[in-house]
Amino acid sequence: MRIHKMGLISVATAAIMGAAVLAAPALAADKVKIGFVTTLTTPAAVIGNDMKDAFDLANEHIGGTMAGLEIEIIYEDDGFKPEIGKQKTDKLVKQDDVDFITGYIWSHVLLASRKSALDAGKFMISANAGPSQLAGKLCHKNFFSTSWQNDQTPMALGEVLNQRGVKSLYIMSPNYAAGKNMAAGVERTFKGEIKGKDMTKWGKDAQLDFSAELAKAKASGTEAIFVFYPGKAGGAFIKQYMQAGLNESIPLYTVYTVDALSLPKFQKAEMKGVLGSLATQFWSPDLDTPQNEKFVSAFLAKYGRYPSFYAAQSYDTLFFIKSAVEAVGGDLTNMDGMRAAMEKADYPSVRGPYSYGNNHFPIQNFYLREAATDSEGRWTTKIVSTVYSNHQDVYAKECKL
Repeated sequence: MRIHKMGLISVATAAIMGAAVLAAPALAADKVKIGFVTTLTTPAAVIGNDMKDAFDLANEHIGGTMAGLEIEIIYEDDGFKPEIGKQKTDKLVKQDDVDFITGYIWSHVLLASRKSALDAGKFMISANAGPSQLAGKLCHKNFFSTSWQNDQTPMALGEVLNQRGVKSLYIMSPNYAAGKNMAAGVERTFKGEIKGKDMTKWGKDAQLDFSAELAKAKASGTEAIFVFYPGKAGGAFIKQYMQAGLNESIPLYTVYTVDALSLPKFQKAEMKGVLGSLATQFWSPDLDTPQNEKFVSAFLAKYGRYPSFYAAQSYDTLFFIKSAVEAVGGDLTNMDGMRAAMEKADYPSVRGPYSYGNNHFPIQNFYLREAATDSEGRWTTKIVSTVYSNHQDVYAKECKL
């Protein structure tokens, strides 16, 4: 059989070229892809949209780039359901191949989604939810929080109750992961008597009628009521609490209930009884740091409303990611380098400087905040005192990192 010389050269050349392609290093990334899972439908979308607005504002403030790489943000709606949150996380990991996954309002959504992201070798950064499991035994080298561990804020509130001489408390909270952590947090530090505790239905058909629970609280003879009701449920509870006249007799202490999302609605409804109510939080719009002043003023100018703590945490998250990407000069394959940078928390946070524990949850201050009126007559919150300085969550000791 006759073999053409040109054919041999072509085959050899093709083989060499193929080997060269296989041996060539992967091309450097030309963009940083960030997946953001939050709630953009259902009544809880008020929270998700606040987070999205803040993340977009942060992207605007850094010019849409980090380490010379373009930023691509892919928003996904979890529909307030763990199973949908997991599906959207899977999509971001497998289809979009994002470098970072963040967002996550709800603890049960985050817990359902964590394996999809972490098993795929992605960095997962919670901009809100802080379930005890991820702070403790389920901690992971590639998981970070830019918010808090769920128990910490109510623990600070328990300390406030002690300082104010409150001897008895009635607790109300939704029956899901974060709600359980909130109740556990206040019970961990409050030294008085728990007169009763109601864990109410949560999810797409969350309980919004609290008349029976309020009647029980009144009958218990409690000195104070503690609630954790974020979003729509918080507004419903406060309204019913006032309609029942309990604001005249039983002081209300809250976490994640009286905030920048609910106060404008209370003001519109002229529910003046909410002014002066006390809550604990790691952040407030009046916190005196350069980054916070820039953030709050820009958010007010752009969106015409005060940002919530959800927004503050989301704004921080993009600067946090930026610090990691720039530490490795945009080499997104350098996971160790980015992780080491994130562990330093070396970025301009709205809360001021803070550090990370071994479980990658912030060690930070917690403040007592009061619902008040600003100089222009808008209802907001102001810091009254510092409850905890450089506080670390109690679950860090269970983390093996």
